[in-house]
Amino acid sequence: MTTLPLELILLGWSVVLLVVALMLQGQLATRELGVKWNAGPRDGDRHPTGALAGRAQRALDNFKESYPAFIALALALAVSGRTGGLGATGALLWFVARIVYHPLYLFGVPYVRSLVWVASMFGLLLMLIRLL
Repeated sequence: MTTLPLELILLGWSVVLLVVALMLQGQLATRELGVKWNAGPRDGDRHPTGALAGRAQRALDNFKESYPAFIALALALAVSGRTGGLGATGALLWFVARIVYHPLYLFGVPYVRSLVWVASMFGLLLMLIRLL
């Protein structure tokens, strides 16, 4: 069996991060608005207004903003045979920063959360540098 490069292993685990973020946001919204709302068509303008459910939604939205770039870069590095080095370091940095970012956002930690976001963007930059 062929060993996968770190970038692709992290790509697989990033799906777990996405699912956890989706499930957490869904559970917090359902806790606030009820099972009937969640099971229904969610027509209208009714949205969770609580701090925690709102933070979970914004953290998920933030994840989804950088996730396509991570997917593209990880796949491009693998296809081009340029895995390892800065690319692997960048992928690991992005992945760890995304793990740390979510709880920081949920608990409302300012400044440190922003620094962690910058670290995740730096990870993507390292991946891009390795690719180009």
